[in-house]
Amino acid sequence: MGNKDYEMLVLIHELIEAHLCEKRKISWDKIDDFDKEFERNRKEGNVDEPGNDKNAPYYHEHRFAENIERQLAHELGVDWFAYDKQVNEL
Repeated sequence: MGNKDYEMLVLIHELIEAHLCEKRKISWDKIDDFDKEFERNRKEGNVDEPGNDKNAPYYHEHRFAENIERQLAHELGVDWFAYDKQVNEL
């Protein structure tokens, strides 16, 4: 991403989300299956992450991780909208 703060934010989000999913016994297969189906049915122009879908098996874990990610972005002085735009372009 070329920005250490951005990279750290992604890393923290993924670590939190993965650990919560593991702790709550949400299988990686279930997550992968949901994500693949979400991508197959993605509407043109939709840049939402699959975890934002209320039907995602890891919806709560994703939202919690994003809340921490947003707080950390604020502490780092990261413009959330610029960061989110770059993440969506990956």
